[in-house]
Amino acid sequence: MVDRQRTGTGMMKPMGALPPEYAHQSGALTIGGQSAAAWVAQAGDTPLFVYDSAIVAARIARFRAAMPAIDLHYAIKANPHPALLAAVAPLVDGLDVASAGELGMALAVKPAHAISFAGPGKRDDELAAAIRAGATLNVESEGEAARGFAIGARLGIAPRMAVRVNPDIELRGSGMRMGGRASPFGVDAERAAALVREIVAAGADWRGFHIYAGSQALDAGAIIETQAATLDLAARLADAAGVAPPLVNLGGGFGVPYFANDVVLDVERVGAALHAALETRAVVLRDTRFAIELGRWLVAEAGVYLTRVIDVKHSQGEVFVVVDGGLNHQLAASGNFGTVVRRNYPIAVAARMGEAAAAEAVSVVGPLCTPLDRLGDRVALPPVVPGDLIAIFMAGAYGASASPAAFLGHPPALEIVTSVQPQP
Repeated sequence: MVDRQRTGTGMMKPMGALPPEYAHQSGALTIGGQSAAAWVAQAGDTPLFVYDSAIVAARIARFRAAMPAIDLHYAIKANPHPALLAAVAPLVDGLDVASAGELGMALAVKPAHAISFAGPGKRDDELAAAIRAGATLNVESEGEAARGFAIGARLGIAPRMAVRVNPDIELRGSGMRMGGRASPFGVDAERAAALVREIVAAGADWRGFHIYAGSQALDAGAIIETQAATLDLAARLADAAGVAPPLVNLGGGFGVPYFANDVVLDVERVGAALHAALETRAVVLRDTRFAIELGRWLVAEAGVYLTRVIDVKHSQGEVFVVVDGGLNHQLAASGNFGTVVRRNYPIAVAARMGEAAAAEAVSVVGPLCTPLDRLGDRVALPPVVPGDLIAIFMAGAYGASASPAAFLGHPPALEIVTSVQPQP
């Protein structure tokens, strides 16, 4: 990939590497055994997200091989599309949700005892829905626990409760740090044991700890270090509380390589180190089960966003490829979803995979009336003409559901899961 090399129309900027399933394709892009054009024909229009469920299944199989003794939970906020969720649910041990809406989707595909509900602002009606269903509440504060006790008493149901801990550690190199500092998420570690004792004394069904230090980390060493510290913290809290946790959710944090120079996470190394750490875990955790909660690592590389070229424009020495989709569907690729420095996701012309790039850099921009609507910034692509399909990769996580779909009134993107029929 050309990195900051001067061309006749400005500076080329690098993009991320194509996922391995697509990196060696030539000619027409194939997703899940069909061409991109065929998926668009089946769906009936663009913009379109295509999710390859076989890629997700392969990621889950890789996790199982690397960490056979660890439960796998899917954080459905990464991608809650119903057909994808139905494909993932039988392959994982649990689903993690963060709203009553997600709880309803999870209950459609998984029994309540395999569902946990996190989030710092659960309303009383959400607490009641989880307690009625029998899902586990990852309690975020003493106040939330008290409300849960009262609602459980009113319903005549002992609530299932775990304590979400704001750990006194952080995940080095993570894209979003969620530990080692003041936080709206979870109970500070020094107060967690006391809350566990309250939960047990109240007669609730004590389910364990949820300890999440950060996300989107690509450094296996940092994840290994954090997991070891998390096991130590869980043991200290259990000893202080005087009760062993049935389950410890070790969080996730597994990152994926979106951008140029990102490395691929060595999951096998993480699994080997975690196995060794569990072999020497504290006695109080001897009968505890352990889970890892993953979202983007399971689904990001399985998604491709297909958008059609409307126009190719020249302005003051730059070339703009205008497409019919934008940040209203794929906010993350535009650089407006938690990215400090805007960098390019991998992009290709769907009919010309593997072809040499044209001499001039192009910027891929959407139809919205804002300069923020830029899906590719001065990238190297083969020659582009109106009617071409542009493919944005790494689009399986935090895409349609994490984007401002109502902005400027454009229609929502279509979504399709390989052989499953499209849903708007």
